[in-house]
Amino acid sequence: MTYQSRLRVLFVCHGNICRSPAAEGAFKHLIEERNLQSRFLVDSAGTSSFHIGERPHPDTRKAAREKGITLTSLARQFEVDDFARFDVILAMDHKNLNDILRLAESDADRKKVILFRSLDPTYDGKTPPDVPDPYYDGYTEFQNVQEIVMRTSEFLLDRLLESQPSGK
Repeated sequence: MTYQSRLRVLFVCHGNICRSPAAEGAFKHLIEERNLQSRFLVDSAGTSSFHIGERPHPDTRKAAREKGITLTSLARQFEVDDFARFDVILAMDHKNLNDILRLAESDADRKKVILFRSLDPTYDGKTPPDVPDPYYDGYTEFQNVQEIVMRTSEFLLDRLLESQPSGK
């Protein structure tokens, strides 16, 4: 399987130090547990440039570690070229969703973008909820975000596997 045949998945939040690296780590953890690393390329980004080059927030790393996940990414900013580099782009909240969609240059670009939590198995089918930004809300909110991204990433992985031919 070549690099290009992998399904390329990008998680996006505002600063790329809390929610999107937590989701990236949870998703990578799941694909490693299922020995599916050769089928996916996974990354994360932020819509802002505030934290470029920084490691995930210490509380994001701590909450992930409690679940057996090590976060190794460095923050980067979402770029228009990401539409070409990724097959699925998951926004952590409505603001990030709108920021990403404003950069889209085609319907094909727009079709790649999904509100992440619309895939949360606890989603009731009404207004899709945002993944809350834990940055100002204390450690328990970082733990809450970790729970959200873990269950939603599991559902996402199952859906992606259902839509992919088994050889890819």
